[in-house]
Amino acid sequence: MVRSCFQNGGYVFAGKAEDIAARYGFSEVARLASNENPSPPSEAAQAAAARAILSCNRYPGTTHGELIKKLQEINGSYPVVAGAGMDGVIETVVRSLIACGDRVVVSSPTFSFYGLAVGAQGGIIDYLPRGSSYEVDTESFITAARDAKLSFICSPNNPTGTVTAPEDIACILENINGILFLDNAYVEFSDVDYLHLLDQYDNLIIGRTMSKVYGLAGFRVGYAFVPEWFRPCYIRAETPFALNAVSEAAAIGALSDRSYADRYISHVTEWRKRFREEIPYPVAPSGANFVMIDLAPRTGKEAMDALARMGVLVRSCESFPGLGETFIRVSIGADWECERFLSAIVSL
Repeated sequence: MVRSCFQNGGYVFAGKAEDIAARYGFSEVARLASNENPSPPSEAAQAAAARAILSCNRYPGTTHGELIKKLQEINGSYPVVAGAGMDGVIETVVRSLIACGDRVVVSSPTFSFYGLAVGAQGGIIDYLPRGSSYEVDTESFITAARDAKLSFICSPNNPTGTVTAPEDIACILENINGILFLDNAYVEFSDVDYLHLLDQYDNLIIGRTMSKVYGLAGFRVGYAFVPEWFRPCYIRAETPFALNAVSEAAAIGALSDRSYADRYISHVTEWRKRFREEIPYPVAPSGANFVMIDLAPRTGKEAMDALARMGVLVRSCESFPGLGETFIRVSIGADWECERFLSAIVSL
């Protein structure tokens, strides 16, 4: 009775730090597998969440008006929608657009949830390989996506860290007939911005998250800048009350403390530089809060297991379609976590 797409497979999660600690006898494990911010949320976010919990006997609001107002104050008056994490936003976008048999193009290797969400709606997924340096081949992407109802590009890309130039995104938007979902989960760690493209194209959705730069991964707050015509469609398709009141309050509080985000961005920038300089293996250029490392001929799983024995949890990239078996992805964690990783990686 269960649909074939849910009988096997599913999202592949990173390992658990507590499992590694128990198995190898560590009191604390360097958690560098999930691209998390290593610091607790800002005091402003914590205080706002604490106040909101007192009214959790009531359903949350349905319009997210205060959160949207805050996002527009910071980013400009673009139409905004919200959801339970970037995953929730992606799921609602796909639900609102894709019917059984519709074709969706995904620039790959990349975040696997795009394919899972499309498959759940009965869509047909066309994975388009990136180039040898993990770049998006603009002409090939346009050819593949021209008549697709929806397509996905992640920039900076997960897991490669690759940044696609805004002018390449503009070229794609000019030449496709469907919607482009541009996943900007890590954009704050790069030196690019795509918001100005919303003024020129009504087939662009830019997805973002509060999980990374603002340290709210456990609160699950995602949002997207969308064309005005699409916003009512999204609202009709979204799960009722998907974004809870405590999470929304925490997000509003976090957005009021930009210095928290700036400190983490500076921390990431410094450690990315050290990783490139000190890791004795090829490191892909990254505009995100992680780097991808090629450990050939060792497989990613072998490296992940070896590093776990040294108290470091990283992500093997073998589950990313089209990437290969020799890569790991390593998040920028706290100073002690990064130092432990550098000590461990040179001893592999």
